[in-house]
Amino acid sequence: MSSEKTDIIVLGATGFTGHLITRYLASHPQFTQGLFSFSIAARSQSKIHTLVQELSLPPHVNTIQIDVTDASAIEALVQTTKVVINTVGPYWRWGTLVVRACARHGIHYVDLTGETVWIKHIIDAFDYLATKSGAIIVPSCGMDSVPSDISAFLSNKTLKAYGQYDVGTSTTAYHYHGGISGGTLSTLMTMLEEVPESKMTDSKQDFSLSPVEGGLLPAFRFLYNLAIPGDKPILGGFFVMQPTNRKLVQRTFGLLELQAIESQCTHFAPGPSSELAKNALREHYGRTFRYDEFIVMPSRLSAIFFTTAFAFGIGMLSLVAPVRWLFKKWMTQPGDGPSEEEQKKGSLEGINHTISTSNPPVHVKTTLKGDGDPGYLLTSIMISESALSLILPPTSVTSSPSYTPSPDPKALPAGLSTLAHQGGILTPMTAFGDVLIQRLRETGKFEFESHIVEEESGQVEGRKDV
Repeated sequence: MSSEKTDIIVLGATGFTGHLITRYLASHPQFTQGLFSFSIAARSQSKIHTLVQELSLPPHVNTIQIDVTDASAIEALVQTTKVVINTVGPYWRWGTLVVRACARHGIHYVDLTGETVWIKHIIDAFDYLATKSGAIIVPSCGMDSVPSDISAFLSNKTLKAYGQYDVGTSTTAYHYHGGISGGTLSTLMTMLEEVPESKMTDSKQDFSLSPVEGGLLPAFRFLYNLAIPGDKPILGGFFVMQPTNRKLVQRTFGLLELQAIESQCTHFAPGPSSELAKNALREHYGRTFRYDEFIVMPSRLSAIFFTTAFAFGIGMLSLVAPVRWLFKKWMTQPGDGPSEEEQKKGSLEGINHTISTSNPPVHVKTTLKGDGDPGYLLTSIMISESALSLILPPTSVTSSPSYTPSPDPKALPAGLSTLAHQGGILTPMTAFGDVLIQRLRETGKFEFESHIVEEESGQVEGRKDV
């Protein structure tokens, strides 16, 4: 294994999503400008060679053959980089050794997991260690769960810009056009067959990933009806990604709430600590914060039918072994995915409605749009830009003639949060925040809009592209 140092290592680069990430990084303007370097790592040397040939990767992209079950090799590997992009799942089976090595050595880490039970495991095992080493560990940096995290984050930011209001409820309705990866389906099977039931039960509880508990909403609904002032009601059913996304957003809430609570004692003290405390109070969502999401359906009947069919299917997979066997025979396998043309036809739209706890309530509408298959094309962009957030400012900054790189190779780019500077097991918004939003906007694949909606007239007051 090469000991050559690079800024980013893509672990699992020869998988379907790993291939997309490698291609995206190789064509990134900051890479072509020589502002970052990256390596690709996978188990099969022949597949690595094929990937290099297919993408015509330049010679300075280092290639590494490695088995993620080899603890000593992983320990050595992570010390050759600043950030690990880990695409090797299911993470319950393959991810822990990688996170442990990064937490030990202060190496930053991002992944694509949707496994709440595994996220809870690494929080319990490595969060404290990561704060001591300075490692920023951020799971769920793809469709699970960046769009949900951004939606709630932007709505809260718009609400706080309007006045010091706390969030009561925050709900995101998704129009989702795209496929589900073989890796996601493989993860589902792992959760059903390998994870102890007691751990699954613990992880399913609301706020299981959060250091602070907020308000509660029903865990499962057959029908959603989102009524934003001035808009037609949006109807929908249960979204398969809701359990993971909801817990991740709740962790963002909890980390920001804990930061605000801890800052209370310094709020009135003069100096930098006072300003940090004020920022923490502006960022927190509010103690009764509640989050939910659903997938949009054309009618009440279709929403109820979809949710019922989903619940029945999951029940059969959970309880009937022959059904699981047939499903594994039928399902898309890890490493497979849609064609290039199919990926380009995909799209994502998330409409978030956030309501304050005040009387009368203040309403916020935040819209997120993505051009491309959410689970593949957009996911490869989201995780790549998450990793780049840890080593470089956005492209608009680095392309400026006045940009000067930091002389400290370990320094974090400007704009990252106080929590990022402390390290630990974070979330996309508590780690990257506005930096990631700006990066995604600059790709041309994402659009964001957030504004206050007046309840009486349905008219906007306020803030576009917060």
